[in-house]
Amino acid sequence: MSSPAPFLASSPFSITSPRRIPKSRFTYKQLHQLKTFSTQTPLRVIAHIDLDAFYAQCETVRLGIDPSKPLAVQQWQGLIAINYPARAYGLSRHVTSTEALKLCPDLILQHVATWKEGEEKWAYHEEAYKHIATHKVSLDPYRMESRRILKCIKESLPEKEQRVEKASIDEVFMDLSAQVHTRLSERYPELSGPPPYDDLSEYLPKVPTTVLDWKADALVETGEEDGEVADPDWDDVCMVIASEIVRDVRAHIKEQLGYTCSGGVARNKMLAKLGSGYKKPNQQTVIRNRAAEYFLSNMKFTKIRMLGGKLGDEVVSMFGTDKVKDLLEQPLDQLKKLGDDTGSWLYNTIRGEDHSEVNPRTQIKSMLSAKSFRPAINSFEQGVRWLRIFAADIFSRCVEEGVLENKRRPKTINLHHRQGTQTRSRQSPIPQGKPLSEQMLFDLAKNLLAQVVVDGRAWPCANLSLSVGGFEDGVTNNKGIGGFLVRGDEAKAMLSTGRSSVSGGEPPAKRRKRTKGNIANFFGPPSEKKRDFDAARAVLRAHQESPGSNIEEELDEIEEEQDDSSGALLDDAESRPSTPPIEHYDGLYRSDTPPSAQPPTPFDPPPSHQARNDTPQHSKPPALHQKTLDTFFCDRCNVHLPIAEKAEHDDYHFALDLSKEIRQEERSAPTENTNRKTPTAQKPTRGRGRPPGSGKGVEKGQAKLAFGRQA
Repeated sequence: MSSPAPFLASSPFSITSPRRIPKSRFTYKQLHQLKTFSTQTPLRVIAHIDLDAFYAQCETVRLGIDPSKPLAVQQWQGLIAINYPARAYGLSRHVTSTEALKLCPDLILQHVATWKEGEEKWAYHEEAYKHIATHKVSLDPYRMESRRILKCIKESLPEKEQRVEKASIDEVFMDLSAQVHTRLSERYPELSGPPPYDDLSEYLPKVPTTVLDWKADALVETGEEDGEVADPDWDDVCMVIASEIVRDVRAHIKEQLGYTCSGGVARNKMLAKLGSGYKKPNQQTVIRNRAAEYFLSNMKFTKIRMLGGKLGDEVVSMFGTDKVKDLLEQPLDQLKKLGDDTGSWLYNTIRGEDHSEVNPRTQIKSMLSAKSFRPAINSFEQGVRWLRIFAADIFSRCVEEGVLENKRRPKTINLHHRQGTQTRSRQSPIPQGKPLSEQMLFDLAKNLLAQVVVDGRAWPCANLSLSVGGFEDGVTNNKGIGGFLVRGDEAKAMLSTGRSSVSGGEPPAKRRKRTKGNIANFFGPPSEKKRDFDAARAVLRAHQESPGSNIEEELDEIEEEQDDSSGALLDDAESRPSTPPIEHYDGLYRSDTPPSAQPPTPFDPPPSHQARNDTPQHSKPPALHQKTLDTFFCDRCNVHLPIAEKAEHDDYHFALDLSKEIRQEERSAPTENTNRKTPTAQKPTRGRGRPPGSGKGVEKGQAKLAFGRQA
């Protein structure tokens, strides 16, 4: 008979073996990772704060209105924010302000603050919705309140244990892991000691309680019959402590600033964000680890961040469903049809896995201020007035980034100009040697717009935008020589604008001013468009800040291009439609502006006989789409002209061709030294596209060296 000893030794009830003590599922290593904000520990706790109808709340607090009254924030004729009392009437952001008042007669409509054309500060204007042509929306009031709320949140958390990320103007993530670890050690001293045998892989002791107090939190169900009966583990305890912290933060915001917000508590950012929107307004939801799978399985994956756009549509199209539950049945190999990385990410995401960190400082890459004009603007002066508003708007946001303290500042400034369907861009580096100011941004922007005007057709302008980018940390101590070198994005910006910080040749003051002729200049007196062009040239000249600037030379080159191309009538191919529709022109002029408002310039064909008549012409109101029925198309100018002007227009081209032939004959004339048998070099033109130094002539600042001929 065999001995029963082996059986007794392995039994938990054996007299010879110690009694097995119940343990947790989590180890000491995972507990220690908690205080270092590790993304790998399953005890990790993330919270998400979401302000309730933020813009509407800002106006409610600012105006001192009872929060129970329906209120909506208006932008022109639409609604951009609706508080919850107003939503009870069925209002949504898809209705107009007129329709909203029909559904809710007691609705309080408050228009957003606006920048008024010509003013340098935003304000709340009466009946601003009627002035879409001269006003621009400003969100600065909401940005300021957002900063106050973020400051209030940080004041509620221990300075050394807080990790806060501003996700948007009304959303904040908080990694509460370190703070939870501290409170956990205080409440349960048995966790603060060293692990058994100094082995971090040892399991933690069992939680000493079987009931946890979740207060008024919305607790997501587990979907299992015994899910709520099962004893809690340390991840549940961490969630309870985190929910207490979030509750205190929300109460502090309400007490100090008067705003309500919803909260979500979970093990990662994705689940926490879904939790904050689960029960609104003014509530918080806890998604325990044991409930995450059930919580996700009952929702559409298009609600998950980064799955609501094109990727979400592609997944729906490929698998024929938008439910997480159905997608969970797909193996990893099937999901990888979307791509290996995308498929793996999707496989983990729908199972509630997300290891992204809470970044205390989300670096802003760029800032944009823009305006679509209805009706379009038609002068350099109008554009400059809007650029002043853009510069003030951007600078106020740069202040948030610490430009005044030289913490972060942009490196480049960009201007985008849209005329019809064509968009042109100009870029310039922002000088790094002096403090950034609103005036500096305005001067740079005005210079970029002047470049667009000088280069060719700029009006009517349908959209104008100004942006800054390339943000980097400011220099706090002495700057090395490498900081004075132009490189990277700044060098690319300088190349794209054709500017150079060092220019050879004579200083601008000593350059010989040349008067370039263009045959189109002899037709008609100076016009508003010509004055607009001259104003832009004056801005470019005034922008010269150093003796080495070569703006004057570039302006001369622009004139030479017009002269050498025999009076080109339109911009280069990149900035014009290939076949402009007839209805967009009225004779020689854009239909958006009356002919009297857009006389000819060196960029336009000669005006008609009527336009040159000494009799003053009465301007007509602009027509949106005027059609000229009797027209002919000039393939050389790429424009439609009245048939009555065909003969005069043919004479115009004949004069241009004759002038060009005479100029070419002068350039190809033989030199005085006929004994040399080398071909005579033609004087190179300085047209666009010729690389520097490609001509055979002598560059500025250089002289020919005389070499003696050997016998």
